[in-house]
Amino acid sequence: MVLSRYEVQLEIAGPAAMFSRPDTGGSFVSYPAPTHSAAKGIFESIARLRTAYIRPTRVEICRPIQFHRYATNYRGPLRKGNQLKKDASYQLIAVILVDVCYRLYGVVEEVSSAPGPTNHLHALQEMFERRLKNGQCFSTPCLGWKEFTPSYVGPFRESTVVEESITLEVPSMLHSVFDKPVGGAWQPRFVQNTRIERGVLDYAQ
Repeated sequence: MVLSRYEVQLEIAGPAAMFSRPDTGGSFVSYPAPTHSAAKGIFESIARLRTAYIRPTRVEICRPIQFHRYATNYRGPLRKGNQLKKDASYQLIAVILVDVCYRLYGVVEEVSSAPGPTNHLHALQEMFERRLKNGQCFSTPCLGWKEFTPSYVGPFRESTVVEESITLEVPSMLHSVFDKPVGGAWQPRFVQNTRIERGVLDYAQ
C-alpha cells in the first residue's frame, strides 16, 4: 500500500533576512539561504497541529545573494553586567542578507497518531493552503530574526523565477537545533559541504 504524500509550498520575500551561522560568534553572519530549521519555522508560522508537522524538503533562491552590514542596539537581558547597571545598550553588529525571495517546499509528516478516523496529515495540508491563500497565519512569519518580517508571503507568483546563476558550497551548515522535529531536546546537527546548485538547496543532503 502506497501512502499519500501531502506536499505544500509557499513563496516568501522581504527587504532583509538573517539565518545565523553559529561559527561566527558574537559578530553574526548569515548563511546564503534559509536553514532547515528556519524553513520549518516559516511553515509553522502559517499552520501547525500537535500530531503533524511540515518537514522542509528544499528551497529555491529567487534573487541574487546580497550581503549587507547591519547594526542595532540590543537592550535585552543578555547584556553585560555593567551595561545592565548603567541601562546602556549593546551595539550588535551583523552581516545580513538584503532583498531576498525564496520558494519553500515541504511535506506533511506525522508526529503522533491522531484520535479518531481523522486524516490529520491531509487536514494540516488543507489548513496550510487555506490560510496561505487567505493571508492568515498562526504567528507572524519572519526571515530568520523576528524583526525581519516579509513583504510578501503567499502562493507562488508567476513573475518569480529561480536565480540559476547561484552555485556554491557551504562548508558546514546548521540543519536542525533539536533532536526531534517536535518537543525535542537541544542537539544541533550540521551538514557538511552543503551544495546550492543553480539556485536550489536540497535539505535532504
